[in-house]
Amino acid sequence: MEMIRYAHTNIVSTDWKRLTDFYIKTFKCRLVPPIRKQSGKWLEKGTGLKDAQLEGAHLLLPGHGENGPTLEIYQYKTIGNQKAILPNIRGFGHIAFEVGDVQQVLEDVVKHGGQSFGEITKKKVDGMGEITFVYARDPEGNLIELQHWNLTTP
Repeated sequence: MEMIRYAHTNIVSTDWKRLTDFYIKTFKCRLVPPIRKQSGKWLEKGTGLKDAQLEGAHLLLPGHGENGPTLEIYQYKTIGNQKAILPNIRGFGHIAFEVGDVQQVLEDVVKHGGQSFGEITKKKVDGMGEITFVYARDPEGNLIELQHWNLTTP
């Protein structure tokens, strides 16, 4: 069978250094060198963008070891703008982090330049346990879910 392994999720940023700093401070992500500075015909062909030029970094996401998936934060030389999405808009909606204390991490999100979006909510889920969760936004408006499960033991 052909090998398939999840590799990374990309966020296009207007300030990749600021957004990278937010994810490092808030979610304990780690920078994976080198800093990427890419351009050329190969990038134009692969992205389908004329004169594609970007700079950014990969961040190792917590909880999956040294070879786990990364969050790739890139800033293109030319960036198209969009409105901040709502949770129910078609397409990629949010990234989620399992955390020990939803309230504390939400406070960290705000402290590091993000913002609260929803209200912290608890819900018992039959056969699973209880989830505590809330949505927030990073400094550029991307949605993040903070969640904590108290799992039911069989």
